[in-house]
Amino acid sequence: MSQKTDNKSGLEELGPIDYVVIEFPGNRMTGEGIPLLLDLVDRGIIRILDLAFIRKDTDGTVTAVAVEDMDAMGAREFAVFQGAASGLLDREDLSEAANAIEPGNSAGVIVYENTWAAPLAMAWRRGGAQMVASGRIPVQALLAAVESNV
Repeated sequence: MSQKTDNKSGLEELGPIDYVVIEFPGNRMTGEGIPLLLDLVDRGIIRILDLAFIRKDTDGTVTAVAVEDMDAMGAREFAVFQGAASGLLDREDLSEAANAIEPGNSAGVIVYENTWAAPLAMAWRRGGAQMVASGRIPVQALLAAVESNV
């Protein structure tokens, strides 16, 4: 069996892949949510494919932040993700993420597989279906909608 076939076979078994950019105002990465993220991974709900951190200085300069250099920022808990890199996240993606954050802040960029959805996605693909669109409704939009209906 060729490697190309193996790669395709592996791709067919994946669940949907998503990303999030989490902004940390004032470069304060406390690691407070790490136990919850680890719980999602431990329970097989998601699989972290890539994790990167960036800092945007007040002059707009963007710098990649290595996990091992985060200790001084009070985020020792992020060390469990050191080496999480599938290659999906590149320099251009980090540049786009930097556009989403304010100067003087940092961000974490996480690319993850929704492993909970993999069996469902595989079943649909076997039946000939394919996902043609997806999206996400931001929490702020949901809160605004609820408030306008009150």
